[in-house]
Amino acid sequence: MQPQTRPELRPTLPQWAVVTPERLEHIHRVAELAAAWAEKMVIPDSERHRWLRAVWLHDALRDAPIEELTRWASTTPGPPEVRHGPASAARAKSEGEIDRGVLDAVRYHSIGLAEWDMVGRTLYCADFLEPGRKIDREWREELAQRFPEDSRGVLREIAAVRLAQLIQSRWPIPEPTYRFWNSLAAGAASSR
Repeated sequence: MQPQTRPELRPTLPQWAVVTPERLEHIHRVAELAAAWAEKMVIPDSERHRWLRAVWLHDALRDAPIEELTRWASTTPGPPEVRHGPASAARAKSEGEIDRGVLDAVRYHSIGLAEWDMVGRTLYCADFLEPGRKIDREWREELAQRFPEDSRGVLREIAAVRLAQLIQSRWPIPEPTYRFWNSLAAGAASSR
């Protein structure tokens, strides 16, 4: 028996998406989390729909062959894990998506962007905190519950962890990532 889902959470992957069944489950969990936050935060429907469009697009090409990722994100450095966002954003734009906030959320969801509006910040957090992730479950659950009341604080905590992971990987830190971190750090310092 299929679980009942609210109409706005029904899979709305684009026809061009290349995702495994496991990836689709991940996307669905991210959508459920973002929708729950929107409800708790009393976000207007138009904004909630922007959040969910970004969610359904963010991993649309995550499981695509490297040739397709290269076709859509040929200038993006780094491994395929980083290229799928730019590739999905480029493909979505070619198919008619015009909302810059949605496109930026999708393009930079793996690395962060200082100029994000709430769509990007929400996707970044929901993607990291969705309940299917097995590492640090209690901590992630606590952050997910805290997000509606303290989205900036939760965003900073997640960014700090992801930046530390990037440093440990010994990959170069992309320019948008360090600008993103510096914007969060400056915001934290100015609120003291």
